[in-house]
Amino acid sequence: MKQRRFTAPCTISVHHTMETLEAHLDLGDGIEPTIGDKILVHGAPVQVPFGESITIQREATIIRANHLQKLWIKFKSFFELTELYEVSFSSGRLS
Repeated sequence: MKQRRFTAPCTISVHHTMETLEAHLDLGDGIEPTIGDKILVHGAPVQVPFGESITIQREATIIRANHLQKLWIKFKSFFELTELYEVSFSSGRLS
């Protein structure tokens, strides 16, 4: 199985405040990741002190998934989703 691999510029935004802790990655050149794709961001880990935000430019390697990998991810994700919830039909109440 041959994978398509290429590099592209990316922008990383990290916010570490009392209201939010979030990180966003924006790939350049209008590149949109699809199901099963892998993205490896190059460079040292980003560390943001509490109360601050940072936006930096990096380079990323994108590895496109093939059709078989995409199908497998869709199949596997259905069963992983069911682990996120529990349904009970018992008549008892939780205390």
